[in-house]
Amino acid sequence: MSNSKDGKCPVDHGQFTNKKEATETGKCPVMHGGNTSAGESVMDWWPNALNLDILHQHDTKTNPFNNFNYKEELKKLDIEALKKDIHTLTTDSQDWWPADWGHYGGLMIRMAWHSAGTYRTSDGRGGGGTGNQRFAPLNSWPDNVNLDKAKRLLWPIKKKYGNKVSWADLIILAGTIAYESMGLKTFGFAFGREDIWHPEKDTYWGAEKEWLAPSDSRYEDIENPSTMENPLAAVQMGLIYVNPEGVNGKPNPLKTGQQVRETFKRMAMNDEETVALTAGGHTVGKTHGNGDASILGPDPEAANVEEQGLGWHNPNKTGKGRYTVTSGLEGAWTTEPTKWDNGFFEMLFNHDWELRKSPAGAWQWEPKNIKEEDKPVDVEDFSIRHNPMMTDADMAMKMDPIYKEISLKFKNDFNAFSDAFARAWFKLTHRDMGPKSCYFGPDVPKEDLIWQDPIENGKKEYDVNAVKQKIEKSCLTISEMVSTAWDSARTYRGSDKRGGANGARIRLSPQKDWEGNEPKRLAKVISILEPIAKEFGISIADTIVLAGNIGIEKALKNAGSSVQVPFSSGRGDASQKMTDIESFEPLEPKADGFRNWLKKEYVVSPEELLLDRSQLMGLTAPEMTVLIGGLRVIGTNYNETKHGVFTDKIGALTNDFFVNLTDMAYSWKPTENGIYNIVSKKTGAVKWTATRVDLVFGSNSILRSYSEFYAQDDNKDKFINDFVKAWVKVMNADRFDLK
Repeated sequence: MSNSKDGKCPVDHGQFTNKKEATETGKCPVMHGGNTSAGESVMDWWPNALNLDILHQHDTKTNPFNNFNYKEELKKLDIEALKKDIHTLTTDSQDWWPADWGHYGGLMIRMAWHSAGTYRTSDGRGGGGTGNQRFAPLNSWPDNVNLDKAKRLLWPIKKKYGNKVSWADLIILAGTIAYESMGLKTFGFAFGREDIWHPEKDTYWGAEKEWLAPSDSRYEDIENPSTMENPLAAVQMGLIYVNPEGVNGKPNPLKTGQQVRETFKRMAMNDEETVALTAGGHTVGKTHGNGDASILGPDPEAANVEEQGLGWHNPNKTGKGRYTVTSGLEGAWTTEPTKWDNGFFEMLFNHDWELRKSPAGAWQWEPKNIKEEDKPVDVEDFSIRHNPMMTDADMAMKMDPIYKEISLKFKNDFNAFSDAFARAWFKLTHRDMGPKSCYFGPDVPKEDLIWQDPIENGKKEYDVNAVKQKIEKSCLTISEMVSTAWDSARTYRGSDKRGGANGARIRLSPQKDWEGNEPKRLAKVISILEPIAKEFGISIADTIVLAGNIGIEKALKNAGSSVQVPFSSGRGDASQKMTDIESFEPLEPKADGFRNWLKKEYVVSPEELLLDRSQLMGLTAPEMTVLIGGLRVIGTNYNETKHGVFTDKIGALTNDFFVNLTDMAYSWKPTENGIYNIVSKKTGAVKWTATRVDLVFGSNSILRSYSEFYAQDDNKDKFINDFVKAWVKVMNADRFDLK
């Protein structure tokens, strides 16, 4: 159907100055938004501009809910009925996408695995906690070929249970139930993952502009996997882990094993967990490469509308079943691919292997000699048997000396393997959910696991005013109290709900020695606050936050305000034994724009590092702005530097930072050491100094609009109230018991 008689677009959205000219020249007068191929965004015109979109994602306008409480909905969920329906689905073959051997277990496990497996410890991003696999780019990654079918198979169940179960929970549960249906005794399962409704813009998947580009660009030295670019964990764009054919598609199990070790380390997995996950993932299901991968249709995001969100259309005969193409490798790993057993290790160690090409042309390992009865049967015709296969990463489990030792242990002790895998699977699928207080359901394991960052329960009922009076009588300064509380809380990452003030891990290794925490100042503050906490029988975590609040209230008083800072008691203290030092190391800040600190010069600008930190802490652009302005004038800069302290009344919580930043009586001059001088136009004297982080709040048009807002004469009280609200948000970011 034509849009108009002359074929021109008849819609006028008022985006053109000369509407008549736009239509008469045959140009469509519709403004094609910046997220379409025809549009030009601000970043297209000015690619070096500071992009604040990372702080604006998941706006309420993308969410179809109003005041939705997932925890309350979960209470209405008939969990046993849901689990039963998923069990039924695993063997309920459908004609449009028939199950291999009549069992969808392998497909559901791959979907759940690839959802959870994107998690990385460096920034806590990725993982299955948000249902992000529903959106681009993940829904169209080459490594996720045909997982669109798995989610469509689950849709009738999602439709039935509706809001009482999120897609994020359902995807992970489907994989867990699939393992149970094949005979594994799982370690447990927790509900509690809330869906997002828009692709995440905060996750950096790599700089490559093409799928599966050679991985060399991700490494300083590809021979040394530890040199892979942070925060990445996967070796190529569009892969979850490593290339199954070998490094850059060249088989070499020892080299591949090194990449496997680094990738899984960046997912917080040790060698034993890596072997268990590799073997356990390949104990069931198969790879698919019986055909020409080049003839597959476009991915879901690029497919035509009639495909309705499905992708990779395969015109090869039926295009499914025995003719399915996903990874390009072809075959099962074990004799009985729908049964949880020790078949992976038996197959791996009981045969000699050689390189061969799959029908799709991919490198894979196949046994030189194998009995017919040891081969897996065809997915459609059980009277036909095919060779099993191994990926290059699988062969690493036999050839890498450390992996081999663990593999042989598991081969000789099936119960140990099953337990190790069940625990590793639980960790893989729950790693980004945060502490156990975020878990829901009857199958939550009672055992506390160190990777869950356990914390002892804290005392809630006590005389807060008495504690405050004791702290106020100490010799601590405003800067010392506020800086310590901030440093304790700023580690929080909304990406995986780790870090934060609860637990007071700032007094433990490794945090007590982090450069950004100013160890000498920190030790002094802790030595004064710990006896006070002990005297009142409360946590040091509460005491640190309470001291920070006191510092803010003193600064408010110095500014002539009597506003009080809200405080919620009940934090607990973690012990060193409860703290996994290695897994906490990635939480160390390398920069903190809020305290005007940069550990060293990076390729990324200081202001971009500030945005990343702010987004992980869950701050909006206005909250980030008001906190910067307030913390500067209070005097909380690292090592008490004066950069950005645009006030003559240090220690008073005023809006002076914004007033003086926007004052046109000054000019801003760069110096050779990267610092800027704020110079009086009238006298030529240097009034203040600043960093890029300070000045971006005047140079960036969006941030300047916030700065001007808080600089207004009639917004002094608004500034104070917004600062206090944002401060409390940071202090309570990890208080899931309050949410």
